[in-house]
Amino acid sequence: MRGELLIQGSKNAALPILAATLLGEGVFILHHCPRISDVEHMLELLEDAGCLVSREGHMLIVDTRGAGNFRVSGEGAGKMRSTVTLLGSLLGRFHQVEIPYPGGCTIGKRPIDLHLEGLSRLGAVFGERESTLYGRADCLRGASVCLTFPSVGATENLLLAAVLAKGETVIRGAAREPEITALADFLRAMGARIRGDGTSCICVEGVCRLHAAEYIIPSDRIVAGTYLFGTVMTGGETRLLHVPLSHLGTLPELLERMGAQVRAREDWIHVRMEGRCRAVPHVMTAPFPGFPTDLQSALMAALATADGISFLEEKMFEARFQIVSELQKMGASIASQEDFALIEGRSRLSGCTVEAKELRGGAALIMAALAAEGESRIRGMEYVRRGYEDINGDLKRLGIVLY
Repeated sequence: MRGELLIQGSKNAALPILAATLLGEGVFILHHCPRISDVEHMLELLEDAGCLVSREGHMLIVDTRGAGNFRVSGEGAGKMRSTVTLLGSLLGRFHQVEIPYPGGCTIGKRPIDLHLEGLSRLGAVFGERESTLYGRADCLRGASVCLTFPSVGATENLLLAAVLAKGETVIRGAAREPEITALADFLRAMGARIRGDGTSCICVEGVCRLHAAEYIIPSDRIVAGTYLFGTVMTGGETRLLHVPLSHLGTLPELLERMGAQVRAREDWIHVRMEGRCRAVPHVMTAPFPGFPTDLQSALMAALATADGISFLEEKMFEARFQIVSELQKMGASIASQEDFALIEGRSRLSGCTVEAKELRGGAALIMAALAAEGESRIRGMEYVRRGYEDINGDLKRLGIVLY
């Protein structure tokens, strides 16, 4: 992989921001919004709620003035995890919500208890019937909420509900991911009063009304990380643009530990790799600014080609090792059990037919195929399209021949 690439807008930032548009009445303009299937599904849900949506390239226009439906039952509702983010925004706008239980990738149980417990503290009451979750809040009131785990989704839902609640809400144990700050920035552009985002304690002072806003979606740090690991695996040299360095956390340091030469500034990163990458004795996934679970599969693929033995711990989700059996088909030497994997790097992998079983694992298999000898076929590309706008086009721009 060699070349320069502008990174797409962030999936994990765009989805809660789209949900947030329901909290205000007016015409919203969102720039740099990725053309991925998860965003298209979220737009279907907004239309289901009564919004008018149009797209011009990477610019989205969302008119929420006609929104009036708190029941979300569109085809996309059960397909992605971020459907649950509509809990906070629909409760804030309509004081009622009814959604199917959320879907998405099969990477663990991913319960929504923290979401429901936190929103209940603000005055919401929930119930369920068959596969539908419904809630009601005649009057949302600020409260002190302490999350027992820094859940990104629960933090987002609490922010969305709290901005129109009466009084002050304090979220302790909040997630610190860049996507939380992006959502807070967008809500502030709408007129919300939020401080402390990016830390473990966020304070929200409720307001009476929110208005429409214009916003630029930040670049996707997970897409950037995927391509950086592909660079390392192929002994390449890439420069990724429009990537906030602060969003990458510990990734640049990890790449240097693997033997890469890294140069970076505020909004770009340049990585060069000569020869085979080095093994890393121990890496553990963790909430931001730790190593992200969404890049664990790409790291595993890279370590499968490294010189030496690596130990990888997955502390976020219990089913993130679905890629192991597929990498083993390519000749990788990996032993895994529960939340850890022992990886003995091989000098080469062999091309074969493999299957993507979830979004991030699918992208990692493509990176592994770049470093493998012979032809590889990756099935299950519908998973990859949930988060990667044009992975084929991106790789072609980085010198990869696909057919």
